[in-house]
Amino acid sequence: MLGRGGVELHPPGYPHRAECLFGDVEEAITLHRAALELRPPGHPERLSSVQELACCLSDRYVNLGIISDMEESTTLASSALDLCLLPGHPGRGVALDAYAFGLSNRFKELAAVRDLTEAFDHHWVALELHPSGHPERSSSLLGLALCFSHRFDHQGTFSDLDTAITLGRMALELRPPGHPGRGPSLSNLAFDFWRRFKEQGKILDVVLLMRSFDLHRAALELRPHGHPHRSSSLHGLALCFLSRYDNRGVVADLEEAITFGRAALELCPPGRHDHGAFLHSLAHSLRRRLEGQTATHDLDEAIGLYRVALALHPRAHPCRLSSLRELAFCHSARYNTQGEITDLEEAISFGRAALEFCPPGHHDRGVCLFNLAYCLWKRFKKQPATHDLDEAIELHKAALALRPSGHPDRRSSVCKLARCLSTRYDKQGAVADLEEGITLRREALELCPPGQRDRAIYLYDLADLLWERFKKQTTVHDLDEAIEMHRAALELHPSGHPDRFSSLHWLSHCLLARYCEQGVVADLEEAITLGRAVLELCVPGHRDRGVSLFNLAYFLWKRFEKQTTIHDLDEAIELHQAALDLRPSGHPDRLLSVRELGFCLSNRYDIQGVFADLEDVVMLGHTGVELHPPGHSHRATCLYTLSHGLWATFQRQALMPGSGRARFVRRVALTRRPTSHAHAASLFHALSLHLWDKFRKQSAIADLDEAICLATYALELRLPKHREYATTVGKLAVLVRERARRLIQGTNSNESVIWTSSG
Repeated sequence: MLGRGGVELHPPGYPHRAECLFGDVEEAITLHRAALELRPPGHPERLSSVQELACCLSDRYVNLGIISDMEESTTLASSALDLCLLPGHPGRGVALDAYAFGLSNRFKELAAVRDLTEAFDHHWVALELHPSGHPERSSSLLGLALCFSHRFDHQGTFSDLDTAITLGRMALELRPPGHPGRGPSLSNLAFDFWRRFKEQGKILDVVLLMRSFDLHRAALELRPHGHPHRSSSLHGLALCFLSRYDNRGVVADLEEAITFGRAALELCPPGRHDHGAFLHSLAHSLRRRLEGQTATHDLDEAIGLYRVALALHPRAHPCRLSSLRELAFCHSARYNTQGEITDLEEAISFGRAALEFCPPGHHDRGVCLFNLAYCLWKRFKKQPATHDLDEAIELHKAALALRPSGHPDRRSSVCKLARCLSTRYDKQGAVADLEEGITLRREALELCPPGQRDRAIYLYDLADLLWERFKKQTTVHDLDEAIEMHRAALELHPSGHPDRFSSLHWLSHCLLARYCEQGVVADLEEAITLGRAVLELCVPGHRDRGVSLFNLAYFLWKRFEKQTTIHDLDEAIELHQAALDLRPSGHPDRLLSVRELGFCLSNRYDIQGVFADLEDVVMLGHTGVELHPPGHSHRATCLYTLSHGLWATFQRQALMPGSGRARFVRRVALTRRPTSHAHAASLFHALSLHLWDKFRKQSAIADLDEAICLATYALELRLPKHREYATTVGKLAVLVRERARRLIQGTNSNESVIWTSSG
């Protein structure tokens, strides 16, 4: 008689009381302990009590995750095995399997390899004791399958996973419908099929995923509401739906994965040994849903779940690495959407911790190296610290070494390493980085054959570095190849493609560069045609319209320079003016537009003699000098352009009726047109003297201010060793002293103050 009624009918001391002490797990443990006390060493039923108590403690460990239960269960299983030492003992095989299962559970918690090794040994011995036809053979096969699966998780050896599947199938065949152990066999084999699919991930291996689906569904049917292992089947289905989403991209699969993941987590309370794994799985599904979305609530929830899972995975836990990797990824993703540097710092911190878990030889080391390198590169882009870029390059090189030819992730490593080297070349100019970057981008292009969707990107990237080497070494074959790459990329960017603008833009630049090198007019004509196509894509309001206007204007000016067709010059001026209007004060490219527009207007004045053009040249010349402070690499050029405009202005004044009596104007008119910086300095000096004479006659402070300004320009263009340097310094000192005297006297206090080149 069993149960509470039996206990009541068998008071303490009654010889059969122990057989009645059974109930739910908590009560069963208490009752089994009491039963064990009544079955001291030597008692014929002690083995049964030890095994039953061990089984109940193991169940409570599975449900609540109490480590002490797992330890005590394993100890009791070892004691049970000691009671079956005699050869031929009928319970020895069962005892061997039970102890091996305990060791296997302890390995999952503590990752002590000796536990897994010992579990293997005991299961093999048990299997020998359970020959074909033995009712416990399936248990030994299942135990071995679990050991091979655990070793795969720990070491990543595919043959272990294949063996686990083979043994799992054999165990399932011995557990037909109705067998009490069919559910665990279905579930474990389903997980192994899913792992194999994840590792292979090819379209042809979808059959593995479908088998996993079928087995998990069959297991779920055997685990109705209230079954202690229902959550495991729900979790397995969630993983399968997520994998199918990764394979097919159907959003409904992702939603199913989240639904099943939440259902599994609800049935897996905190403390259960697999609670962390369920948290991790749901977090991963939420993280995948946020891809392509701007909302971050899924990401925030995923980070929270991953953190809880990490706290449940102690340092030796086999799932800790996965939690660290996913936390690094999520913080990196949140940095991408929100820009908080703290997220990037967290991503780097978790990435370093993950890498520590992947010593050389670990199957995930390449992924961890790659991910950490990527985060360091992002921090470099945010906070340009060279050591971050250097470390990113070293990590990418290490990852690439682990991804030999044929590895599915080699192309990604090649591309990211090439980008880092290109960035370091831009910063430091080391030719070795440029050469290695070109080699890597050639390989990346080879790894992306025609027909693949990203081929245009790889064509562009290689063309970009070839262009950089051409600028460095002016090797024409690099330029020819860059043009070829850009043409190929343009063919992959038809009308309406978002990257067509970039292909047109850079192809036109390369063609112009080749025209400048070789003088082939066809290259210039094509550059102009492409420039017009670019401008058509940059409608008013487009952020790149100013650049497109400027570039087409420059192309047209180059053709004017070759063919002197005035309508090209007129159009170039019109385009430069439009570009200048889009570059207000403070715009980084305003000075470039000012300089080029002034130059074109000067050309047109030389041809047509329209005074309005000349006035614009002088105005733009002054503006250009203002925008190029002393020390700027283009300031001397701007001063030269201004001197040309001023020279032309005085030449014109010399020819005007009534100006012939002005001795100085005639003298300036005889001054040579400035053809060098030295001539420009002489002109500025002469004009300064003229304005000084005019000031002494008319006392207009504006004339004195301009005289000081022009004398300063002359001094800038003359080196200290120039024979006229001392004269210019002396004259400038006279002008400044006179301006200071006027300021002290308060004369013309409402007029302009000194305007110098440094002001």
